[in-house]
Amino acid sequence: MLPTRLIPYGRHSITEEDIAAVVEVLRSDNLTQGPKPQEFEQLFAKYVGARYAAVVSSGAAALHLCAVTLGVKPGDKVITTPITFTASANCVRYCGGDVVFSDIDEETYLLDIHKVRTLLESMPAAERSAYKGVIPVDFAGLPVDMCAWRELADEFGLWILEDACHAPGAAFYGNDGCMHRVGDGTLANLAIFSFHPVKHIAAGEGGAVTTNNLQYYEQICRLRTHGITRDASLLHENHGAWYYEMHELGFNYRLSDIHAALAIAQLKRADKNLQRRRSIAQRYIEAFRGTRVVVRPVPQGFEHAYHLFVVELEKRDELYNFLRERKIAAQVHYIPVHLQPYYRQFGWKRGDMPVAERYYKRCLSLPMFPSLTDEEQEYVIHTVIEFVTR
Repeated sequence: MLPTRLIPYGRHSITEEDIAAVVEVLRSDNLTQGPKPQEFEQLFAKYVGARYAAVVSSGAAALHLCAVTLGVKPGDKVITTPITFTASANCVRYCGGDVVFSDIDEETYLLDIHKVRTLLESMPAAERSAYKGVIPVDFAGLPVDMCAWRELADEFGLWILEDACHAPGAAFYGNDGCMHRVGDGTLANLAIFSFHPVKHIAAGEGGAVTTNNLQYYEQICRLRTHGITRDASLLHENHGAWYYEMHELGFNYRLSDIHAALAIAQLKRADKNLQRRRSIAQRYIEAFRGTRVVVRPVPQGFEHAYHLFVVELEKRDELYNFLRERKIAAQVHYIPVHLQPYYRQFGWKRGDMPVAERYYKRCLSLPMFPSLTDEEQEYVIHTVIEFVTR
């Protein structure tokens, strides 16, 4: 029997506590530039284990501010993955830098560190000097091995900007013997998160930058508010309590108190929702074992956050349409960024990233969100198996 409503690949969940938190702000004196963003920053920094968190208007804004803070300028080259949302690459272009795509690992879908090493080692030192950083992405909720990336980055003099939008709550055990929570600031120079409605923390819109570097944190805080400061110790002059100065060209990337209040309420049940995501994933894994549906295993020592549940199979397009006819809105994550028309103008073409391009032809994200009911998931599983056993 068809479900009564469409089952999407992702869906936000809003409780009465969430609504009450937002209403409280709506009845307060501050809809924006009040106390809620700072409160959320402190809570989120504690959640990921970082010293500092700066909240902003979106994950894309967070990426842009990081690129500016890290000093990306025209002529600089930054490496990233083609299997991500376009914002991971676009932040480099906003600053005039050049995006260099490198292929993914077939088993994890993450940026392949061995291919990046080969890329860097294959060029003369003079050419390599243009390479300034790398933006690895914690795709679908699986964190990258940031210990290995830190070693590579230090060897070649690169900074690391971790796109952790898919992975709050994820963690891995590094070769240093420590458990590292995504975004904890110990290995990446900066990490960014998103609070879009389908993400783990649904604030409507919003993002955050986490770091252990005070200078980076302070600069991002200035940049998100037009480059303006009221800090008396930094002012060139001081005309009174009303006085402020613009010290650099910044942006209006603030997070409102309305969004921050919703994010705070959502954060309170983040761990519970994360466990639900993992339970849903395990049920999928068990259901598809022994079928033609390919589910890549989670590497040992890694704790997946399951923003997405990605499967691979032949006849992906046919399955996508088969599911939609039965009110299941699966999704494809992602169209390889190097094949987007904007990036093709820089010379990127089909065949440049063979693993990513092969993955794109076979991948499908099945419904994955904490409020997905057991009955809805069983219907999804049954429908997928019906298709692959026809």
